[in-house]
Amino acid sequence: MLKKEYTFTYKNISERKRKNLAILNYIRRKGPLSRTDISKETGINIVSVSNYVTNYVRKGLVLEWGLDTSSGGRRPELIKLNLENAYVAGIDVGPENLTAVITDLALRLKAKVILPRPKGSMEDVFAGTLNVLEKLFKESKIPLSSIKIVGMGISGIVDIHSGTIHDTDPIRGRTRSNFYNLARIIEEKFKIPTLIANDATCAAFGEANLSPKTDISEMLYIYSDVGCGIIINGDIYCGASGSAGEMQLLLNKKETNTPDPHIAPYGIRGVDLGITKKARELSDKKEGALILKLAGNQKEQITMETVFAASEKQDTAAREILVDAAYWLGIKVAYLVNVFNPQVVAIGGGLEKAGSVFMEALTDCVRIYAYEESFNAARIMPSFLEKDAVSLGVASLGVRELFINA
Repeated sequence: MLKKEYTFTYKNISERKRKNLAILNYIRRKGPLSRTDISKETGINIVSVSNYVTNYVRKGLVLEWGLDTSSGGRRPELIKLNLENAYVAGIDVGPENLTAVITDLALRLKAKVILPRPKGSMEDVFAGTLNVLEKLFKESKIPLSSIKIVGMGISGIVDIHSGTIHDTDPIRGRTRSNFYNLARIIEEKFKIPTLIANDATCAAFGEANLSPKTDISEMLYIYSDVGCGIIINGDIYCGASGSAGEMQLLLNKKETNTPDPHIAPYGIRGVDLGITKKARELSDKKEGALILKLAGNQKEQITMETVFAASEKQDTAAREILVDAAYWLGIKVAYLVNVFNPQVVAIGGGLEKAGSVFMEALTDCVRIYAYEESFNAARIMPSFLEKDAVSLGVASLGVRELFINA
């Protein structure tokens, strides 16, 4: 039964649910395989594994698929996921676009739709979310009865106790909206259970869960300068109220007597670390000639990607902008590396395309400020899921929810 909070399970998970997740995740990654193989890998005794698998077969989550080779005696049956029975939908409510996907239980992409994010209030964004879902379901041709969960990754501070999402973008007005209402509207319209999480948390889980490496238990996903997804012991960490990982500092509060956050040397620099703003300012000068040229000589058309392109062409001004941005982000990352001691730090939110100049400067900064032991344990790398990190990540959380509650 769906929790009234409309959020993914992440605290107080029972032993049975943990075993569900361990068994089904192993089948997803390694199947087809035998019950004996599952028992050896998960450490769950063979009798329990057989009972769990019988339950999964009855629910249509897994199939008995052929026979394995035998070293003597009866050949064991192989188990694999039933990929034609259940699907999940994931939506990334990003700063610029609404990206919606459908995957099967193996997280293979089945359909994808991208629409521009409405420019108005969160209520307008909610309406756009319904539109992108309608288009996704129509184009996928997958029966709604086969889509078991709709998951949404959304930017902002999620508070599971009050049911609010606090939009932290100063341009959009830092509004609060009730995500219970949005989830309820989606459920009523499509008759599909709907769950919501912070976008950086979704991206972190997608990066860890879809990584070719299967031994990642501690990971940070840095969503540009605004958020951090946290993976601990292979699972999501969301904190006491669901808002863990917010990296912004409230330097814009009037009572702090601090400068405007857009010109502050450190603090809130926005989704792109102030890269676009600096590039536009520089475009009026000789040093910014190439950046302006790549934007079609239209100052307002300069984007973060324009700076990346200029950097690839060895443009000195573009590279200085990226090195400066990397330095300030690197200070935050160094603190997080010291606190969480992760195996992997994935850089995303668009910055995964910044190139080697940015990544090398960021890594050098972390090396300077983090403890040697923590730095040496961490591999700092661009997000391999790139722009699909949130949408595939929230789909991964949808599959996780199905597995937990199998």
